[in-house]
Amino acid sequence: MGVVIPLEESKNKLASIKPLVDLTKADMERANQLILSKAGSDVQMIPEVAEHLISSGGKRLRPMLTIASSLLFGYKGDNHIKLATSVEFLHTATLLHDDVVDESDLRRGRSTARMIWGNQASVLVGDFLLGQAFRMMVEVGSLEALDVLSSAACVIAEGEVLQLSVSKNMETTEDDYLSVIRAKTAALFAAAAEVGPIVANASKSDRNALKSYGTNLGLAFQLVDDALDYGGKAADLGKNVGDDFREGKITLPVILSYRRGTEDERAFWRDAIEGGNSSDANLEKALGLITKYGALSDTISRAVHYGTIARDALAPLPDTPWKSALLEVIDFCIERVN
Repeated sequence: MGVVIPLEESKNKLASIKPLVDLTKADMERANQLILSKAGSDVQMIPEVAEHLISSGGKRLRPMLTIASSLLFGYKGDNHIKLATSVEFLHTATLLHDDVVDESDLRRGRSTARMIWGNQASVLVGDFLLGQAFRMMVEVGSLEALDVLSSAACVIAEGEVLQLSVSKNMETTEDDYLSVIRAKTAALFAAAAEVGPIVANASKSDRNALKSYGTNLGLAFQLVDDALDYGGKAADLGKNVGDDFREGKITLPVILSYRRGTEDERAFWRDAIEGGNSSDANLEKALGLITKYGALSDTISRAVHYGTIARDALAPLPDTPWKSALLEVIDFCIERVN
């Protein structure tokens, strides 16, 4: 089932990441070569598992942010390539670990690594990629960049544990949920955007601007992702519609529907999420309640709010093609619901 969500707040219905892709193309080709090189190993299973996910069609938005945010401030050198690769490895390792924790079968429309090679291989290859990421950070020689990315890795892990602690708990609040996605998703977006101005020796205010941009872009991105789980299509999601529901994940559409529902409806949510009764029939009922209480449109409204903060963060910067491309990414992330 797909739910069409009108996005009246958006003025540009043709937002795209193409400007960012075009501007970063040459450096992303170098980053992609480094990604494949650093994913290599004499242990045959390591490159097999890593390349299964690395080559699965992701947009590589996070490393593009690192490259764009460094070139935005006129960076000349090679360290942004290593940092972009480190960011992508942190992200890939997180996905490998996530799929094990969530027991996911699909990732970007393909079988997850854990379904092919097993949970143990997925976790261990994720650990290998984390190790490679930190080796490249050290090669860059910037303690500030190392601090930002290593701190992000810790925050992401904390977010995973926090999500586990609130999993299948219908008393989870919106503040709890925001704490999870701020750690799990926004932290890496923020770090990816912040290390660019760090290696470019930009000012503290410019560095903070990109950090704020990344944080709020990440929040908007995840809010839209969680809305798409109930209002998107499997072909677009790269996973099955309702996977969050089946896995008992507490996301904002569920929290809002639960809080706004009658006692009988709240009992349904407790049975479905906490009790694990996630049948297709219950998914249909959940979709109906989410629609009844406007939970998807309100989730998107919150995404638009964070997108506005991300846009304001870049406002003081000079108008350049780099800035325009980063601004269009905000609209692209939000308009994925259309």
